[in-house]
Amino acid sequence: MDMQRAEKIMNSDVFVNVHYHGIPVYLQEVNQHTAKVFPLDSMNHEQEVDLEGLNETGPISI
Repeated sequence: MDMQRAEKIMNSDVFVNVHYHGIPVYLQEVNQHTAKVFPLDSMNHEQEVDLEGLNETGPISI
């Protein structure tokens, strides 16, 4: 994922599903090559990951 798209997702009013190597994550902060994320099932486990490992899977369905 490129930095601009990650920033748009992070600032969006719509929750967009993002996965890091298959694990659903929440984008917390975006830098040039990395992002701070936490897995949706473990919100206390913040980690810094490479943007290349992030994949957008679409808006959340309600």
